[in-house]
Amino acid sequence: MELKSIPLSIPEGGNLILGQTHFIKTAEDIYEIIATSCPHARFGVAFCEASGPCLIRVEGNDDALKNLAAENALSLGAGHIFVILLKEAFPIQVLNAVKSCPEVCGVYCATANPVNAIVAETEQGRGILGVIDGASPKGVETEKDAQNRKEFLRRIGYKR
Repeated sequence: MELKSIPLSIPEGGNLILGQTHFIKTAEDIYEIIATSCPHARFGVAFCEASGPCLIRVEGNDDALKNLAAENALSLGAGHIFVILLKEAFPIQVLNAVKSCPEVCGVYCATANPVNAIVAETEQGRGILGVIDGASPKGVETEKDAQNRKEFLRRIGYKR
């Protein structure tokens, strides 16, 4: 077995959701989930089949995001994974709906940070073991840091 660290591409001002699923209709179902949960979102979805023709299935409403999602999926090369790229929306707006999709098994991350997937490769194929999402902590927040965090959440409309 060989371990690889695969960097994923996220467009400027965009977010990525990486997860595992199990059925060919995932790409269409995730398309419908995002389109109905967050109609103003621009997005691309790529899903890697793990049997049959083993193709990367692609859906979305933005060609550049669809292409980049497919490139990320191809780089990962792991069966039954999906990559969602979002712009003009945040993962928090669609994440619970995506996780409730019957064929979604789990979500590795939802982020705008630099992210690497840790992939194991065997003779059979590849699988994602986990992710490295962003940077390591630099310390514990102070009272001033907590105040700044709370003010930020109110400024962007997530808290009152």
